[in-house]
Amino acid sequence: MGGATIDLNADLGEGFGAWGLTEDEALLDVVTSANVACGFHAGDPSIMRRVAVAAVDRGVRIGAQVSYRDLAGFGRRYLAVDPGTLRDEILYQYGALAAMAEVAGGEVSYVKPHGALYNRAVHDEAHASAVVEAVASLRPGAPILALPGSVLARLAADAGLRPIAEAYPDRGYEPDGSLVPRSEPDALVAGAGAVAARALRLAVDGAVEARNGVTVAVRPASLCLHGDSPGAVAAAVAVRDALAAAGVALQPFA
Repeated sequence: MGGATIDLNADLGEGFGAWGLTEDEALLDVVTSANVACGFHAGDPSIMRRVAVAAVDRGVRIGAQVSYRDLAGFGRRYLAVDPGTLRDEILYQYGALAAMAEVAGGEVSYVKPHGALYNRAVHDEAHASAVVEAVASLRPGAPILALPGSVLARLAADAGLRPIAEAYPDRGYEPDGSLVPRSEPDALVAGAGAVAARALRLAVDGAVEARNGVTVAVRPASLCLHGDSPGAVAAAVAVRDALAAAGVALQPFA
């Protein structure tokens, strides 16, 4: 498998004030792209700046992880917000992180919706369009991390943006390629070894096993690890080591 590459991203900066959830610096030592919380589901100005500085220091690409305005629910609750308002809130979040990235000597180079917004944009034309409209007005042609086959991926491509196919070695899959809702059993994959094995199969074979045992075809350009999951750093290290042993190098998506 020599010469193969894949991006490894993680959700970072997920804290607020004195509260912290993600081991940002340890994960930044492993990943190639950092999805930084922009204040609506987690994150605050100081956290954003600190993660941006640490990412730039390590040569890790910075992405804006935009969300519904749901700090209490960690962005995992669907909000029936007007699409125009959602567009403007995404612009607001991006701008906040872009300022911190600029001060750190870097830039925001891609966007990824978080939580309920990510899952809603799989099938909701209005909210997916709001994400696309916001990103297209800021950075024409910019990458958006999206679930393969989602409405968001389709609309992003139609708008001249770059949908980056993403897969989740630490999440359960449904037979249709969607993620198992967090409220249901099998939503999370436990154990660094199991996560690493799924990551390797995704990177090498382009496939993942759904919770009913069916093989789902996925051809990801990026693998995502949730920084808030228990054992996230151990899982990231195990994924990196398993990929390296198979000759798959970690490299930011082109």
